[in-house]
Amino acid sequence: MEATKKGGLPLHWLMLLGFAVGLGAGLYVNLNLGPDTAWVIWLTDNITGPLGQIFLRLLFMLVLPLLFSALVMGVAEMGDLGALGRVGWKTLLMTVVISTIAVLIGLGMVNVLRPGDGVDPALAQQLLAQGAEGAAGIVANAPQSVNLGQFFLDLVPSNVFAAASANLVLPVMVFALFFGIGLVMVKSPATDQLQLTIAGMFEVMMKLINLVIKLAPIAIACLMFNLAALFGWDLLLRLAAFTGVAVAAMAIHMFVVYPLVVLIFGGRNPFRFFADVREPMVVAFSTASSNATLPVSLRAAETELKLPRKISRFVLTVGATANQNGTALFEGVTVLFLAQFFGIDLSLQQQIVVMLVCILGGIGTAGVPAGSLPVIAMILVMVGVPPEGIGLILGVDRFLDMCRTTLNVTGDLVVATVVSRGEADPAGEPRVAPLAPSP
Repeated sequence: MEATKKGGLPLHWLMLLGFAVGLGAGLYVNLNLGPDTAWVIWLTDNITGPLGQIFLRLLFMLVLPLLFSALVMGVAEMGDLGALGRVGWKTLLMTVVISTIAVLIGLGMVNVLRPGDGVDPALAQQLLAQGAEGAAGIVANAPQSVNLGQFFLDLVPSNVFAAASANLVLPVMVFALFFGIGLVMVKSPATDQLQLTIAGMFEVMMKLINLVIKLAPIAIACLMFNLAALFGWDLLLRLAAFTGVAVAAMAIHMFVVYPLVVLIFGGRNPFRFFADVREPMVVAFSTASSNATLPVSLRAAETELKLPRKISRFVLTVGATANQNGTALFEGVTVLFLAQFFGIDLSLQQQIVVMLVCILGGIGTAGVPAGSLPVIAMILVMVGVPPEGIGLILGVDRFLDMCRTTLNVTGDLVVATVVSRGEADPAGEPRVAPLAPSP
């Protein structure tokens, strides 16, 4: 049954309507009144800004317990460690392959189209000085190098509650993975009851998110109004070449690579696939957060794609953080664009290093808005490009973040579809109700 609101209009159409209304009103205000108008500042600071942030905070509040319970149940429902290993390796292989293709597309387009060439060096230095202030915090928080040993060490939390309170998603996921393995290995009345309790937690989280998601059209309108009213199209036009190349590379990956993967490896009709995942795509584009979109993705995987619950819960919760090929593509495009912008030629070896770090960065990047910027700053330092240059793209990063998050979320659903082929839930297991059922 299609998700609807009162009046019979599908929820995803209400989200698109909210997006269009917010964008149109924001652009009108920006072009005719100006973002510095007193009442516009008051409105964005006190009404539309808080409303949009409340929606995001409600989602983030529920995401961590949802992620824990979904991953534990996804592992426990495998039934045996052999099935878990098979699904895990298939997920890892698809993640690495699709992310590699994404980065290669991005690097190839930047090398061919060279959007950063032809800039006056004096202008480049002037823009660098202007962008340095906005990028200062990002550069300061960027890791200094890729330390594989520390990366894997940080995956194992010494205190899972401290990791959860710090919103460190990957360590919590590792704990949930081990917890689920423990449930598979230990079979007793007590563990059966514990599994039922965790399943109950999952159902409660999904019910609460089902209520929160009804606010999405209003929240999306507020978020888009703020973006358009305060920034307009000026910064987007200044970086039109960079934006065009990045969006074109993402479009190729979205509408060429994904359909081929779904058709060849998933055995599904790509047109039907995109129709089934339209709601997660809209939410991802509007919130620019893979984590915030996770509940909607889980719902679409189960009720629209009809994927086995044990597969979708495992693959999507892992993929929300570890399968971000849109982020990997964007990082590669940005690094090469800024290198061209400042007249720095990167050798083939340096570009290979950029590709490998982008793939690794796509695995470890936080699934929140602008989560990839510190990783980009780190890569810039590695290849000798001024890291303050990242300030040049901050004006258009929100829009590009929305695009790459949509690519990330769709990629998670693509991987879940491929991994689910040949798998099935135990007979007779009920499915949850569709999002926002008709009254």
